[in-house]
Amino acid sequence: MTIQPTLTTERLVLRPFNIGDCQQVALLAGDKRIADMTANIPHPYELPMAQAWIDRHYPMYQQHQGVAYAITLRNTGELLGAVSLPRIEEGYGTLGYWVGVPHWGKGYAFEASKVLLEFARMHFELNGITVMHLVDNQRSKSVIQKLKIPYVGDKTLRMQGKERKVCVYQLTFVASE
Repeated sequence: MTIQPTLTTERLVLRPFNIGDCQQVALLAGDKRIADMTANIPHPYELPMAQAWIDRHYPMYQQHQGVAYAITLRNTGELLGAVSLPRIEEGYGTLGYWVGVPHWGKGYAFEASKVLLEFARMHFELNGITVMHLVDNQRSKSVIQKLKIPYVGDKTLRMQGKERKVCVYQLTFVASE
């Protein structure tokens, strides 16, 4: 059994979610603006959904199929959002993240994504990373551009019962990186 490590940055601590986080996850993710800007978070987002989502993290990590972290402030421990690789297949991880509306525009998604990718590349022996954002999500586009992940094109996916257009980015790692 592998214990998921805690990751730190200058401002943040990325730690595994625990059942005590359910209320705050439901509160932050339950804001309609989060659902509007993400592919996989429905609205309304209620407490049992948060609990079911958190319950999936441990087995996902143990089976080497992905990893999810709570993004928290280093100085207070306040939960801000999530960053994850919810799917790892054929050497590629799919990056996902969301940050609660009160914390938008502060660089937390970039900071958390950067440290997660550094960890996951080695731990999961990734060959590369894929990330997508809804076409209208300019905040996510900015995060991805700061991560220097190249744009590869648009595609339409069926999400939450609707056809949604997404921008796709992919980075293949080279051995010397």
